[in-house]
Amino acid sequence: MLSPQSLSEPDRRLVAAWAADCADRVLPLFEREAPDDDRPRDAIARARAYARGELDSAGEIRRRFVAGRAAASVTSSAAIAAARSAAQASGVAHMGAHALGAAAYAVKAVSTARPDDVDAEIEWQLQRMTPAVRAALRQLPSVGEDAAGPFGAGGLLARGILGSTIRTLQTRIASRA
Repeated sequence: MLSPQSLSEPDRRLVAAWAADCADRVLPLFEREAPDDDRPRDAIARARAYARGELDSAGEIRRRFVAGRAAASVTSSAAIAAARSAAQASGVAHMGAHALGAAAYAVKAVSTARPDDVDAEIEWQLQRMTPAVRAALRQLPSVGEDAAGPFGAGGLLARGILGSTIRTLQTRIASRA
């Protein structure tokens, strides 16, 4: 049985493009520290190619951890979060919940680099969603509700600023048509 955090493949492809946009927006925070490390940029490009149907889920599932390893090549919290945002975007091929993970890590990157811009970043992410993306993301369980996975009570995306950002996004998504 699939996790409710998975989403169907068509829905994962739909939200992958939005997740890539969220990650791309904070990519300069990573590239300032590691201009020669193209793993996050490649992950974002792969997420977009996956969204267009040019890559298959199985291949992307095997490669989803590559961008996350780039976080070890930088030291600032903003650059680390930017690399993880790209990794989450590439992970959407595996599980739809990672789309909100990409957005949350982007907000975390902004929160350390430009704390006054956090609300504007969340608003940008919401404005960037099409009605179809919002509909797909509404299918995900509320963070902390599911027993397992990244949204599970002890999951990676359920705690701290990541969890609070996803809760904010889910609340705001639910209130928009």
